[in-house]
Amino acid sequence: MATDAMSRISGGDSAPGPSALKALADAAYRPYWLDDPGRPRPRPALVGEERCDLLVVGGGYSGLWTALIAKERDPDREVVLVEGQEIGWAASGRNGGFCAASLTHGLGNGAARWPDELAELERLGHRNLDAIESAVERYGIDCDFERTGEIDVATAPHQVAELRETVEQAGALGLEPPEFLDRDAVRAEVDSPTFLAGLWDRRGVAMVHPARLAWGLARACAELGVRIYEHTPAERLASTGPAMAVRTPYGRVRAREVALATNAFPALVRRVRPYIAPVYDHALMTEPLTEEQLDAIGWRRRQGLSDTANHFHYFRLTADRRILWGGYDIIYRYGGRVRAEYDHHPATYRTLAQHFFQCFPQLEGVRFSHAWGGAIDTCSRFSAFFGSAHGGRVTYALGYTGLGVGATRFGAEVMLDLLAGERTERTRLEMVRSKPLPFPPEPVRWAGIGITQWSMTRADENGGRRNLWLKAMDKVGLGFDS
Repeated sequence: MATDAMSRISGGDSAPGPSALKALADAAYRPYWLDDPGRPRPRPALVGEERCDLLVVGGGYSGLWTALIAKERDPDREVVLVEGQEIGWAASGRNGGFCAASLTHGLGNGAARWPDELAELERLGHRNLDAIESAVERYGIDCDFERTGEIDVATAPHQVAELRETVEQAGALGLEPPEFLDRDAVRAEVDSPTFLAGLWDRRGVAMVHPARLAWGLARACAELGVRIYEHTPAERLASTGPAMAVRTPYGRVRAREVALATNAFPALVRRVRPYIAPVYDHALMTEPLTEEQLDAIGWRRRQGLSDTANHFHYFRLTADRRILWGGYDIIYRYGGRVRAEYDHHPATYRTLAQHFFQCFPQLEGVRFSHAWGGAIDTCSRFSAFFGSAHGGRVTYALGYTGLGVGATRFGAEVMLDLLAGERTERTRLEMVRSKPLPFPPEPVRWAGIGITQWSMTRADENGGRRNLWLKAMDKVGLGFDS
């Protein structure tokens, strides 16, 4: 099998029209969020030996929240953070900027996996989002934080029925249901001829500038005394008596405790690696809309949006009135490789551009300014899992499957609870104490992901009907998503 083989899905769409291709002509192949004049200069790499109480490996949201909360809990704790590239360079600077309260990848997934805990998980998730909003205000983080909520939209008749079932399910569980919007109501919020209905979660999702959130968290960490080193990949983890040692290219860190926040990248605890399948997600960003273009689609309340297909799109407005349009394709590289050359995929950009103009024909002539991609740490239960190693001196939180903008703060608290050996409302959860099913080894993993993607596409095309393969995967609790 070729080493660059990949599993992907693009739904068998027809070739994009000339207007979609023309819209891509001037797009820059780099993340819009990182293409920011306010991007801070990277900090120096670690040279020599460092000693600390807590070493955090990874400079995305997961690591930054861990370092920040560790200092908030104990200002005297010596905390060091190492990042292999630059702060916010990976998923934290490439995502859509949807900061969700959900810890379980939606109500349906949570109800299927932890029905007895769902009310508690929902409460903790909303408290976590409130805490993020509070931290943004407390530390003066300029990241365009907007508590606009999100509308899940139906674009096929069977999805309308699924939205109504979600409302009923929330009520049956004693939870406040999202607001159902019929065709006219959803199009009054955002006007697309493809929208048939919607569910508006008014308070459970915020929009943020994701890279500025990461940079602001790093600044807050540094102000509290966290020592941050960039361009310092952690190469090896080993126990050295009472301490842990992490080798870097130009030095070493000896720490009493270590929190691993590496997400889609290979975990330093090797036994964790089978639980993660890195997948590539891609997005486009338009040029700023004119007042007339914005009037043509409405969208005055700036909610985030996502359709409800298996292979879904997510889309939102930026502070300068651009539309981010992402998702749909899921690309898995054989062997779970994560490489910079995989960040861009022109075939996916063409598909996304075609779908954009199908959704918003009123915006014919709009151009895309940026196109980019990045790796997501998906796991088989679609939400994070947690654990410890080396006698409890090392913890990890991985597998956020697209929910990391918000859920990483919760994961940071879990990692710190585990390091402290504390039994808390978080560590008592079955969600925290259990693991997802691991993905099988190659080549079974690659083939299984390909079959699953094909089956998900067929379900989207056949009124949501799931074939025997997907039903079997549902039964054993093994899934694949982004």
